[in-house]
Amino acid sequence: MKSDTYDAAAAPMAVKIPKVAFASLGCPKALTDSELILTQLSAEGYQTSKTFEGADLVIVNTCGFIDDAVKESLDTIGEALAENGKVIVTGCLGAKQGQDGENLVLQMHPSVLAVTGPHATQEVMDSVHKHLPKPHDPFIDLVPNAFGEAGIKLTPRHYAYLKISEGCNHRCTFCIIPSMRGDLVSRPIGDVLKEAKALFDGGVKELLVISQDTSAYGVDVKYRTGFWDGKPVKTRMLELVQALSELAEPHGAWVRLHYVYPYPSVDEILPLMASGRVLPYLDVPFQHSHPDVLRRMKRPASGEKNLERIQRWREICPELVIRSTFIAGFPGETEEEFEHLLNFVREAQIDRAGCFAYSPVEGAAANELEGMLPAEVREERRARFMAVAEEVSTQRLQRRVGATMQVLVDSAPALGRKGGVGRSYADAPEIDGVVRLLPPEKISKTLKVGEFTRARIVATEGHDLVAAPI
Repeated sequence: MKSDTYDAAAAPMAVKIPKVAFASLGCPKALTDSELILTQLSAEGYQTSKTFEGADLVIVNTCGFIDDAVKESLDTIGEALAENGKVIVTGCLGAKQGQDGENLVLQMHPSVLAVTGPHATQEVMDSVHKHLPKPHDPFIDLVPNAFGEAGIKLTPRHYAYLKISEGCNHRCTFCIIPSMRGDLVSRPIGDVLKEAKALFDGGVKELLVISQDTSAYGVDVKYRTGFWDGKPVKTRMLELVQALSELAEPHGAWVRLHYVYPYPSVDEILPLMASGRVLPYLDVPFQHSHPDVLRRMKRPASGEKNLERIQRWREICPELVIRSTFIAGFPGETEEEFEHLLNFVREAQIDRAGCFAYSPVEGAAANELEGMLPAEVREERRARFMAVAEEVSTQRLQRRVGATMQVLVDSAPALGRKGGVGRSYADAPEIDGVVRLLPPEKISKTLKVGEFTRARIVATEGHDLVAAPI
C-alpha cells in the first residue's frame, strides 16, 4: 500500500535563486538603463538583494560626468568589492579612460569582473550569465512588480521616467557625454508610446520625459513616420507630446518635459501647456546667457534670443514654470559676462535654477580654452549666482500664497492625518521644491500616496510651499 507520508529525503532539493544587488548612480537617463537591466534580470528569474553582502553578485551603474560623480562611483565600486567581491560595472564611467589611456575603472579597481559603458543591457546580462548562471525555473519567468511591457521601475510606483532617445549630436566644450553615449538615436515612436501606455495603465500618475536633447527627438531619422495604435505618427517632439497627453488624459496623469533645448520648434508645445494637456513646466538647460560665453561653450541655441523666446512662451502660457541649470566661472568668463548672466536670471524670472562652478572634467575640450579662472573665483561666482537665483525663486513662490493647487502626494503617513509631502506641477521630483501638506482640517479628509489632492497655499518655506488640503 502506498504511503501518503511526506519523505523529505526523497523530495527534490529547493532551487537556490541567485541574488543580484544593484547600485544605480547618476541622472534619470542612467536610472532608465538600470530599469532595463533589472527588468531583464527579473524576467530571467534572478532576485534582487537589498544589500551587497547578501548578494551573489553586484552591478554598479556609474556616472562619470563631473569629478564628484566619478568619486562617488569609484567609492561605491570599492564598497561593493569590499562587501561582496563579485562586481560588474556599467554606465558612463565605464566608458571613461584614465590618464594613460587605460580604462579608468579597471585602473582603479582591477578586480571587477567586467566593465561596460552606458545603455549596454545585453553586455551586462552576458557578464551576469558568465559569472552567475541564470536559474532554470519555469515558474518564475513572469516579471513580478513590473509595469507589463514597461518593465521594472526604480522610482516610486506613482511616477516614472520615460527615455525617448539616447546620445546627443552637440559637442558642447564642457561636456563629455557624446564620447560616452554617442550621437542622437531616437527610439521608435511606437515603442515610446507603448511603454507610456503600460505605465499609465499600471497606475503611474506622472510621466517624466527625458533624453539628452528632448527637442531634437526624431532629427536623426528625419522625423520619420512611425505607427501607434494603427495610425501614422511622426517621430517628432510635437507629435510625441500630443500623443502622450492623449494617453495621460483618461488617467488624469501628468506629463512633464525635461532637457528641452530652446529651439524655435518648442514654441509649438506651449499651446498644449496653456490648454492643460501637458504640464506648463519646462526644464531648459540654458547654461549661460552671454553670446560670447555660449559660443565658447559651443551651445546650440543663441543667447541673444533666449530672453525674447521666454517672454513669448509666457505670453502664450502665463502659468509656465521654467527650471534651468547654469555654469559659473567658465574659462574666459569676464566679470561683465557674469553680470550679464545675473541680469538674465532676473529678467527671465527663472523659477528654479541650479548652478555648477565650472569643473575641468577630464576629456572636455573647454579645458584647453584660455582664461581658466582660479577655483575660488569660480566658487565665489557660483555662490553669487545662487543668491540671485534664490531671490528670484522666492519672489515667484510668494505669488502662490492664497492660490489653490493640485498636489501629487509623495508621502502621507497614517493616511495623512498628521500631514504629508507632495508636489505641484511646478516641482519635479528630487530636483525642485516640495509642498508640505498640513494635517487636513476635516476629519474625513485623508491623503494617499500616488493620488492627487487639492490644497490651498498658506505660506512659503525657502524653496518649498506650505499648504492646507481641501
